[in-house]
Amino acid sequence: MFLAVLLFAADFSLETQKDVAAPDEVAPAIVRLLERRCLRLKDGKGNTLAEVWLRASVTVEATDEQISNGLTYAEVPATTLLGVIRLPDSLIDYRKQKVPAGVYTLRLAIQPPTGDHMGTAPHAEFAILCSASEDRKAERMEAKTLIETSTKINSDHPSVMVLFPGHKDATPDPKLVDKGKGHQVLFAQMTAASAKGKKAILPVGFTLVGVSAAR
Repeated sequence: MFLAVLLFAADFSLETQKDVAAPDEVAPAIVRLLERRCLRLKDGKGNTLAEVWLRASVTVEATDEQISNGLTYAEVPATTLLGVIRLPDSLIDYRKQKVPAGVYTLRLAIQPPTGDHMGTAPHAEFAILCSASEDRKAERMEAKTLIETSTKINSDHPSVMVLFPGHKDATPDPKLVDKGKGHQVLFAQMTAASAKGKKAILPVGFTLVGVSAAR
């Protein structure tokens, strides 16, 4: 996933709890698409920093060959809903913006290849946060609408978390991995399906702890 945590605690851990419903703030149309599994990020003192519910199945635009070679974010249409996150307390996003405590949807976005974005993140794929009270439909939305909806959080720039490429050989069990430079990444497998109904695995990597070195 993706959010930066300004804490002095040196250790972080990931706790998985099954049969946990998404928060009441999430629209029913979105809740129906989520796993009933909560991935809980904790600091070294046992405090919960974030709770994540991933989407149970993602529709991808992929050929049989692409599925055989292993899915990447490139096969996921932009603005696709990836999951939901609950923040018990305010946190700082990848751009070092304050994100208030609350519940947010997570949607895929690709960073524009413009000069002002060069070197700001190790990868071009991001999860954009939108307040659950503002994002009520499960379907994809226009990119402009996604930006405008997320910007309501800070009225400056969308709130984002950088996505690391998932591991093709990742295990079904989610895990937290230290990727260096302060990045703690949640790696997991998401079930995916093509338009033809062919099933596949989409490996994902959400940066739960870490900020851009460029700002």
